[in-house]
Amino acid sequence: MPLSARLQSRLDDLPKEPGVYFHKDAKGEIIYVGKAAVLRNRVRQYFQKSRGRDPKTEALVREIADVDWMVVESEIEALFLEAEMIRRYMPRYNILLRDDKAMSYIRIDYDSSYPTVSTTRRPLDDGARYFGPYNSTQTIRQALKLLRRVFPYATRQVAGQKRATLHYHLGLDPGLEEGHTTLEAYRANLRKLMAIIEGKRPAIEKELEKEMKRAAKKADFEQAAKIRNQLFALKGLTRQVLFSDKEFMDISKDHALNELINLLSITDYPYRIEGYDISHMQGTDAVASMVVFTNGVSNKSEYRKFKTKINHNNDFYNMNETLKRRLSEKNRKGWGLPNLVLIDGGKGQLDAAIQARDEQGCDKLPFVGLAKREEQIVIHKAKSNVSLNEAELHRLGGFATESDDFILVNVPHNTNVIKLLQRIRDESHRFAVSYHSVLKSKRQTQSILEEIPGIGVMTKKVLLRTFGSLKGVTEASEQELADIIGKSKAKVVKRYLSNA
Repeated sequence: MPLSARLQSRLDDLPKEPGVYFHKDAKGEIIYVGKAAVLRNRVRQYFQKSRGRDPKTEALVREIADVDWMVVESEIEALFLEAEMIRRYMPRYNILLRDDKAMSYIRIDYDSSYPTVSTTRRPLDDGARYFGPYNSTQTIRQALKLLRRVFPYATRQVAGQKRATLHYHLGLDPGLEEGHTTLEAYRANLRKLMAIIEGKRPAIEKELEKEMKRAAKKADFEQAAKIRNQLFALKGLTRQVLFSDKEFMDISKDHALNELINLLSITDYPYRIEGYDISHMQGTDAVASMVVFTNGVSNKSEYRKFKTKINHNNDFYNMNETLKRRLSEKNRKGWGLPNLVLIDGGKGQLDAAIQARDEQGCDKLPFVGLAKREEQIVIHKAKSNVSLNEAELHRLGGFATESDDFILVNVPHNTNVIKLLQRIRDESHRFAVSYHSVLKSKRQTQSILEEIPGIGVMTKKVLLRTFGSLKGVTEASEQELADIIGKSKAKVVKRYLSNA
């Protein structure tokens, strides 16, 4: 089938840089998102007649009416941006063509007494810090392997290990076993690694340059040389590895944000969107989450969590308290202000949040809700500070219903704007539930350990710090427990937990 003049023109304009491409159908809907080391070569391959393709790919090619793309600095950057775009737009051909492999996460057990870095397909509420998900486990491992040369880390703790491992002598491990580095210094190194994962490489390079100059000024030339080598190694990875959960892209090409701006008549681009949700179990361990999307992409370094001051089963009160605290003068100065706030919930939750906003003197901020059952966008007529664009609503194939104070906007679930709002809402829900689960688990763990005769607060803290969790304490052998708390206490703990 011959290509249209429009599509041929787009193919001619393709750059030779790495990036992410968007295949769109005749209606302008994104039907496939892909990555490329060289955009010009990869995208053109779809239209080469000599290439053998399976039936699903043939069906995709027949539907392609237009192509768009985003240029990035490296192949790896394209890989992770692709993952974010697939999660956001959920194109139907990415679902049809995907394999059955689960996505991968980077796990950093930062708060442990022996921090480790690894990959996993299943994140847990275990207190570790997770980054992802990402599409390719192999690529993630290769990225971490290269970054380990710059920021040495341990991958696991061997029970009873007293000497530094071979990886230390290869410059890949901090050598905590023999005290070659302190836990504080190791964690500082891990903070730099996490910043690189979050896309803050330029800031880390500047920080290393300052540290190098300070060391040289103190005549600590050995340390200065060490930092210099670290800095050179990091700069050498720029074209090889750069991964992040947020990518500051050309926002004018973001389809979902453009639809959002047009639908709600927002005058400025919503560079910072904040999402809020509440989680509790019948009023206990009540918490709230604040997630941040920068330029439409999740920015986990800006996430915040709140433990409500009163535990009770009242989501309206909890939402009101959370927004009051978020919009306090201190937090406005420290975190800045959002361009748009999305509340997980319907009329009641949105109204409670708006009341808090107005009480804090931020009545100009746009606030909307997303009701779960029908995925309706909830707008307060007088106070949401947005205006429904009827023409855009009609273009998207949606409709609206009104009550005295609210407008409920129904937009097809396959539109880009709904997919973006769902992504923000789902992320705020996940983050809230995760924090609630941590508090619940901690409370249950503490109560169980406190029931053991002869085990005080300090012993409990030592056990949890050493073995990471109640499960770790339970699975530890009596000898491993004895090495930490002595034989008599270890015997009591092992007997009690074995019968629990």
